[in-house]
Amino acid sequence: MQIQYKPKRTWLATIFQVEILQGMALTLRRLFSKPITRQYPEEKPRIKTGFRGQHALVRDPQTDLTKFVGCMRCAMVCPSRCIRIRSHKAKEPGSPRLIDDYRIDALRCVYCGYCEEVCPVNAIVLTEVFEYAAYDRQSIFFNMEQLLTNWDRFAAQMDQPVADYVNPFWRPRGLAEHTLPVGKRIPVTPEWSGEQQVVGRLWRQHQTGQADKGEIDV
Repeated sequence: MQIQYKPKRTWLATIFQVEILQGMALTLRRLFSKPITRQYPEEKPRIKTGFRGQHALVRDPQTDLTKFVGCMRCAMVCPSRCIRIRSHKAKEPGSPRLIDDYRIDALRCVYCGYCEEVCPVNAIVLTEVFEYAAYDRQSIFFNMEQLLTNWDRFAAQMDQPVADYVNPFWRPRGLAEHTLPVGKRIPVTPEWSGEQQVVGRLWRQHQTGQADKGEIDV
């Protein structure tokens, strides 16, 4: 992955407003280009892994319940405050908190994915389901049972076993594996983990090194 910083603007570019001219040139090029129209719903778009769509609570295959442990991190990190959780402490010492209710107001959600990233057990996910419009507000208020049902529906559409599914937001980008909780030490691509992240001027050196190894064509 390349992270290319924008070069510093010169005084000449400031006087002649070069950036505005570049934007107008791009608009003119697109104005006379051929439009691309997708015949939806006959032609479905290709949804990439990590698309932030319908909310779901991951069902634990061992207990058939949610993996949620009541740490409250998702509710605390949510910028729109759309997550509501009610839980109580179990009587047995050392037992996890028991969840009474878990609700998400999807109309307030900004789909930032923070809840996925901070969850230590990967209990919540924004699935790749994007078709869930409704005619009433209540249908977009998901309780715990509805969130589990959303996961079951998403799992039924997978082309792979549910146990092999890994959402990229379950593993925060660029963090070393030893700094993550055990539940988040899951395999991801080198590009996502940051091992292939190249910044600024080092990009040319990175490309040259790959060419010497025969990994790319030059």
